[in-house]
Amino acid sequence: MAPDLTPRLWYGMPAYALNGKVVCFYQAAAKFKTRYGTLGFSDAARLDDGVMWPTAYALTTWTPDSRTQVKNLILRALREGQGG
Repeated sequence: MAPDLTPRLWYGMPAYALNGKVVCFYQAAAKFKTRYGTLGFSDAARLDDGVMWPTAYALTTWTPDSRTQVKNLILRALREGQGG
């Protein structure tokens, strides 16, 4: 999906980095005893949209639609992280 990303651990959670900087990460629900896991994006993702935008997304289940949404967010983060 994104060959420029490097898998790594970030605070013990799976993450992906671009040019050494973490772009996105996953926080498992079980580890934090929460209702849902979250897919988060660091400031390196540069997903800025006005003065307020989401930096994490709740994932209650993995479906073809959620997979497509995640893929699109990661690809956008890659474009923006590389200067657009």
